[in-house]
Amino acid sequence: MVSVLTRIFGAHNLALAEDVVQDAFCRAVETWPIRGVPENPAAWLMATAKNRALDVLRRERTARRFAPELGKWLESEGTLTLILDDLFSTDAIKDDELRMMFSCCHPRLPEETQVALMLHILCGFGVNEIAHAFVSSFDAIKKRLTRSKKVFEKSTTLFNVADSHEFSTRLPAVQRALYLLFNEGYHGASAEHAIRTELCHEAMRLSALLLEHPSGAVPATYALSALMCLDAARLPARMDAGGHLHSLLEQNRSRWDHQLIDEGLRFLALSATGADLTEYHLEAAIAAVHARATRTEDTDWNSIVRFYDKLTTMRPSPIVALNRAIAVAQDQGPDRGIEAINAITDSDRLARYPFYAAALGELELRRGRREVAAQHFRAAQSLARNRVEGQFFYQRILACVSQTVE
Repeated sequence: MVSVLTRIFGAHNLALAEDVVQDAFCRAVETWPIRGVPENPAAWLMATAKNRALDVLRRERTARRFAPELGKWLESEGTLTLILDDLFSTDAIKDDELRMMFSCCHPRLPEETQVALMLHILCGFGVNEIAHAFVSSFDAIKKRLTRSKKVFEKSTTLFNVADSHEFSTRLPAVQRALYLLFNEGYHGASAEHAIRTELCHEAMRLSALLLEHPSGAVPATYALSALMCLDAARLPARMDAGGHLHSLLEQNRSRWDHQLIDEGLRFLALSATGADLTEYHLEAAIAAVHARATRTEDTDWNSIVRFYDKLTTMRPSPIVALNRAIAVAQDQGPDRGIEAINAITDSDRLARYPFYAAALGELELRRGRREVAAQHFRAAQSLARNRVEGQFFYQRILACVSQTVE
């Protein structure tokens, strides 16, 4: 909705586009409890936004400057309704989403700021969610978004997706935003839900949209799509019917979506057609090793460690280092895993990340140090971002206590 309305109103009227979307959702809150949720809520919201946009254009078209390339069509009452109907068509919406993704990635902005802006405008992320994705503070992200919106609103037109050179320049930031969108759904910081499947599916949908564009169908995008499919294949087993979270090692692999695994492996093969090796290739390769193992004990952990070694060199981060340490523990034992965790140079950035303490707890439990393990799990529980995570850590504490009693 924001993408289409910004196309109509112009980039300089981004705040107006967001207001119209907000108004559409307010109308839904007011009317749906009385009249019931419509059969197609998305279509209802789109129609409401379109009608609201029509009202704005009729009221303000002489007082406000709108999208310059649509100016003459928006000024005429005879073409106004027709052009809005066309811009709200399915194909036009897909084009506008793609255009908006790349418009957020303005070259005057640092890449991290481009990604944050895209997550905020196009994906609806709040400041807290973006701060978690970047392992940053609320205030830092809020300032970054305020500055980036000012740059965006100074643009005279939205991005031209037919410009193949500029498309390639902005593509890495778009890929990064989609990666973070998927991650927030798969393993994010929501206070209500441990897993947000709808965000994962939205990231996959937008990645598919990217692959439809000739300049977007590059090895890195195929690798990103492969990673999403292979990870999403495990979603049915991440939580049981009782709402309990299961780690990768505990999951019932018969519940994995093998159709998605096949699709992911197909995308991974397509990603190998060029000479590029990206972080998405490496993460997809790690996911593929897991997907091919029929049992946890059949996993080729040595290969996973080697992939993480390359990933650490390519994109060093405390999260990558922590995941590598967990793989080292699986391959070489808990002592080596703890050594690897202790060797993480910027581990202070993980201080509020519950699975950092939980990883230490798991490895101490495997070493037989149950009291120490329980302390780590209690620390993880205190940092739990939602009820499901808290319950998961509580069960790990009980496992430590029960083994101590035995």
